Amino acid sequence: MWTDLHRRGFLQSMAGGLCGASLASLLGDSVFAGTPAHSDMPYTSLSPRQPHFPVRAQSVIHLYMNGGPSQMDLFDPKPMLDKLHGTKHYDKIAGEIENLSSAGAIMRSPFKFAQYGQSGMWVSEVMPHFARHVDDVAIIRSMQTTNITHEPAVYIMQSGKMGPGNPTVGSWVVYGLGSENQNLPAYVVLDDPQGLPINGIENWQAGFLPQQFQGTRFRSTGSPVLNLHPDNARPADVEAIERAVLTARDRQHLQERHGDPRLAARIASYELAARMQLAASEALDLSQETAHTEAMYGIDNEVTASYGRRCLIARRLVERGVRFVQLYINQQIWDHHSNLEEGLRSACTRTDLPIAGLLEDLKQRGLLDSTLIIWGGEFGRLPIAQLSGNDAKRSGRDHNKNAFCCWLAGAGIKRGTVYGETDELGFSAVNGQVSVPDWHATLLHLVGLDYDRLYLTRDGLNERLTGVHPARVVTEVLA
Repeated sequence: MWTDLHRRGFLQSMAGGLCGASLASLLGDSVFAGTPAHSDMPYTSLSPRQPHFPVRAQSVIHLYMNGGPSQMDLFDPKPMLDKLHGTKHYDKIAGEIENLSSAGAIMRSPFKFAQYGQSGMWVSEVMPHFARHVDDVAIIRSMQTTNITHEPAVYIMQSGKMGPGNPTVGSWVVYGLGSENQNLPAYVVLDDPQGLPINGIENWQAGFLPQQFQGTRFRSTGSPVLNLHPDNARPADVEAIERAVLTARDRQHLQERHGDPRLAARIASYELAARMQLAASEALDLSQETAHTEAMYGIDNEVTASYGRRCLIARRLVERGVRFVQLYINQQIWDHHSNLEEGLRSACTRTDLPIAGLLEDLKQRGLLDSTLIIWGGEFGRLPIAQLSGNDAKRSGRDHNKNAFCCWLAGAGIKRGTVYGETDELGFSAVNGQVSVPDWHATLLHLVGLDYDRLYLTRDGLNERLTGVHPARVVTEVLA
């Protein structure tokens, strides 16, 4: 009888575990067929699928700025903050302050703003490289969320729900569309070598969707995936025999279990691992790039090298048909409860040039017309100071769920657009409010998916990225 114990022993002896099992796929394509994304049964393969309507963006690069970038210090200048600087105001918004004991008076932005491009978009002095590309982006100034604490707010932004265990936006996109490149993961995560973001690997989990739709972490230096290659090379004819036997055993094992979708997902992940042995190494080989291109991303500079390398890898991945690429920066570099001026300058210095390089490179290669770039964090900041001892210069800003900024660029975007409006202090969105479900509905729309029709029935409930909340596609930022 073909038991799990016998199977495990067989895999270990024949092919060294995961790497050997994955070689089965080299014989051909997966035999596991999917079902429509709006049915009660999940897909069991990464085969490409028909979208609900014409696709605008073939790929997505999500630049996740965890920590909560300050909207009034980056993209939403507020002259009234200068006029009222030092005026007591915290008592008027006390219910919206997380750290009331350190709440101070209204605080002006320490940065100068200027208008750029034909669109005349306002951008802070700390983003000079991004400022050159404002005519290619649409900024939403009126984002809102429902929680002012990092962990739940990050869950909401990533998965639409406040707690763990739910599929993230990248998993939903790949679940609905599959992959155009069967030799690379459809959803790749490029996290920071210096550390994981808040909520760790839950930022790219598949939740209750089959696990093959979760994000796959690629390292930006060294081997992209650990244990991708076997420790000892084997003759080609031996590998061919192993592949043939393992493929037959996998299919027999699945057939005896009536096509169990969880087992099918596991086998499919082994198959993908095999195909990745060559494709992943080639995709992440930056030695193929010119010195000019590397300088464009800031890879020749110690401060920008790490993020720049990941931005360049993201371009190489979407160039090869990867559906969804997500980039993270370590810990909370945008979380400035103190030292706002110094901290924000540092965060922008690390990311501004690489992001501008990514936009420029995609555009000159003709990829900006098929790639959607999205930038943003989980919430914004308050217009009042968060005091840091007696040194006013070291003050920062506390969390704000009522207003924050995100921007989009590339495929399907109405370029050079500023949408939404906040009040005179930048505290709350007052016109064109965009909720997180609206944001998710818009992203799905751009990749050809109807947020209402993309669901999985679980425990009698049709689970969606947008949940049960009302949502709308923000057509005002679409071309």
